[in-house]
Amino acid sequence: MRGYGQAWIRAGVAVSLLLASLAVSASAPPQVQAQSQPQAVQRPGRSDPAFSQPSIGPGTDYTVPSEAEIKAVLDRIRDHFVRNTPYRIIDTATGTPISDLTTPTKTAGIDLRSAEFIDWTYSMGVVLSSMLQITDVTGDPSFQAYTFKNFDFIFQHLPYFRQQARQFGPQSYGYRRLIEMRELDDCGSIGAALIKAYARKPDPKYKEGIDLAATHILTKQPRLPDGTLARHRPVATALWIDDAYMSIPFLTQMGKMTGEARYFDDAAQQVIGMSARLFDASKGLFDHSWFANMEEDARFYWGRGDGWVMVAMAELLSEMPETHPARGKVMEIFKRGARGAVETQSGTGLWHQLLDRTDSYLETSASAMFTFAIARGVNRGWLPVSYAPVAQTGWRALEQRVRPDGQIEGICVGTTAAYDAVYYYNRPTALNAMQGYGPTLMAGAEVMTMIRNFDIRRVNNTFYYDPKKK
Repeated sequence: MRGYGQAWIRAGVAVSLLLASLAVSASAPPQVQAQSQPQAVQRPGRSDPAFSQPSIGPGTDYTVPSEAEIKAVLDRIRDHFVRNTPYRIIDTATGTPISDLTTPTKTAGIDLRSAEFIDWTYSMGVVLSSMLQITDVTGDPSFQAYTFKNFDFIFQHLPYFRQQARQFGPQSYGYRRLIEMRELDDCGSIGAALIKAYARKPDPKYKEGIDLAATHILTKQPRLPDGTLARHRPVATALWIDDAYMSIPFLTQMGKMTGEARYFDDAAQQVIGMSARLFDASKGLFDHSWFANMEEDARFYWGRGDGWVMVAMAELLSEMPETHPARGKVMEIFKRGARGAVETQSGTGLWHQLLDRTDSYLETSASAMFTFAIARGVNRGWLPVSYAPVAQTGWRALEQRVRPDGQIEGICVGTTAAYDAVYYYNRPTALNAMQGYGPTLMAGAEVMTMIRNFDIRRVNNTFYYDPKKK
């Protein structure tokens, strides 16, 4: 009987373990449920060999990356894009490739079955900009070549899809966002990338796309009475902090391309106008949204939203004339926002989905944006060098989320402006959420520049950055 009793005990333990496993699975955070593919294995904590008393948690990397290490991560991400971008037109109803592009059909479209690689989207705009930045930093022309190849494909096939739109109406798989721009998401981010590409390759087709984006942003997008760009959703008049990146980099690049101060004026107004309604000075954080005619609007400090405005301000300050009358105000807001970001970084090096709520999950795209913005601020002398280790540790945490095949984990999917915290807590992550790829590439390139710019001392188990003597 003793043998039977032990068998029953073993069976009971097995059932208990199974039930516990099911319970954990059922309560797993949404980002785990959304990524069914095997995740990268978390490596043990690692500290600099010179440190005598390291205290490092699992997965935390407290070392200085080499340029070669950073470049290897960037190469993996680039290879993922090059390997998986389908430069083809298909029948979206059947998946069959279409080779005859003389007569459009309603179901013809770009191949988006794997992801938005070849689409005209704001998130691909960040990717295409970042590829140009990496070529500038590393001298590797393959990144820039990817940007040119994508834009060339888009504008080569745009006449076909315009003919389709005239016959059947603009189609979502037929560059609808380019043919019929409706909001800043449709033009600002990728328009900025297009201007950067045009500066290197002055193709008249590129200029046509730039003009379309400029017309929408300057004359069609709704604005508040003070000129701040607004949206008509989810209420009649609303501000989304996301729109900082959907407008400011484009206006900045227009100012650089044309030499006209009015574009820098407009870009500065977006920073000032959005900050007046969305920036919490006591926290140094940006609220995700503001709704007109709504009293006591609740505040949610969504990580990627805050990241968007920090990256946008960094891009503006990088090109804005030193003598511009609004530069000081923009710089003040950037510095206060950077301090808020520094003070909310987690012990892993990443940032949370809701920045001030440490029980929300650690999210990749926001972490990449803060890493870039802080590194850019340190590199340009806008931020104190004491912030450099924040960007360093941010990158070390980010690179662990890049899989061997170049896919990136932990990126929150598209997120609207919501009224409740539960929504933000439970947004899933996905490997094909493109919003984190461009920022991760930008972060790597800027941290690489930072590593070059400074001599790094190891003192008392931490890092001190000293500008290199010229």
